Amino acid sequence: MLKFDNEGARRTEKLYASPDVEAQRKHVLSLLAPQAGECVLDVGSGPGYLVASIAEAVGPTGAVHGVDPSSAMNSLAAARAADMPWVHFEECGANALPFADGVFDAAVSTQVYEYVADISGALRELRRVLRPGGRALVLDTDADSLVWHTSDRLLHRRVLAAWEDHLVHPRLPRVLAGLMRRAGFHVTEQLVHVMFNAQMTPDAFSTSYMNSIAQFVVGRRGLTAAEVEAWLTDLRARNDEGDYLYSINRYMFLATAA
Repeated sequence: MLKFDNEGARRTEKLYASPDVEAQRKHVLSLLAPQAGECVLDVGSGPGYLVASIAEAVGPTGAVHGVDPSSAMNSLAAARAADMPWVHFEECGANALPFADGVFDAAVSTQVYEYVADISGALRELRRVLRPGGRALVLDTDADSLVWHTSDRLLHRRVLAAWEDHLVHPRLPRVLAGLMRRAGFHVTEQLVHVMFNAQMTPDAFSTSYMNSIAQFVVGRRGLTAAEVEAWLTDLRARNDEGDYLYSINRYMFLATAA
């Protein structure tokens, strides 16, 4: 699993500030549609970008709660929302939410449940804290949706296989709608958000992402530092030669609490 200590939290904060993740965040907000005065929960709130955007939408007559098991993430998030007293953060996981039944009008979770072992339990917790008819939006990635052009396909497959070790459920979207229904949700929409980079620009998602992968996979599944550096060099060469391409799908499930 990835470590979200101070260094990991800062790295994630930088990644989430990229234009690609900002575009995803805008898409999520348009679907969740938080309204003035609503009480909204963000499960796995990370560095707090999404919480801050939701807080702007609900305003001081509403309330936003972010939960995350990382104290380093919560510190970054609290600083980001320091001028919004209607925002609150709790240090906890997705399976034991510290809230009463039916207190939230809406809830969101992006790139979180793929890390949670007991997804069914976590989704039941999400349903428990939502009022009947409350909205939920869950976003996760299927690892097999990744398209990334490299010349050494064998090495690339080895790197990605090692990278999957940081996840519990790398193909969660395939079963997520059914899991949500069984947890007490009515799934109303299923959509895809495509993250696409045609160049390795400094602020592209894949530019930071490849470095996070490289740091994680060295020493896993027999990968040496030299092999991982060769993988990075190959990706940079694709950009230099004008044939760089990165694309991955983020699957979104919009639902209401039955």
